[in-house]
Amino acid sequence: MAIKQNLTNPLPVSFKDFSRNPVVGTMFLVIIGISVLYIDIRGNFNSQLEAQSAKIEKLEAKMDVMGQSLIKCESAMSGASAKLSTLESLGKIQKIK
Repeated sequence: MAIKQNLTNPLPVSFKDFSRNPVVGTMFLVIIGISVLYIDIRGNFNSQLEAQSAKIEKLEAKMDVMGQSLIKCESAMSGASAKLSTLESLGKIQKIK
C-alpha cells in the first residue's frame, strides 16, 4: 500500500516551467532578489534618518547654549571695555598700546 502524497509546489515557477524557459525563471529570481534588497535598503535608510534626526536635535541644543554664552561674553567684554575707556579718560590708568 503506497501512500499518495500531494506534492504541490509552493513556488510560482515549477521546475518544468523553469527547464522549458530558463530565462523567465532566472528573471523571476532576479526580481525577487532585487525586491529583497530594496526592502532592506529602505529599512536601513529609515533607521539612519531617525539617528541623524536625533543627532541634529542634540547639535541644535548645543548651538543654542553656545549662542547664549557668546552673547553673555560680548556683553561682559563691552562692559569691561567701557570701564577701561572711562578709567583711561580720567587718567587713572595708562593707555594700553
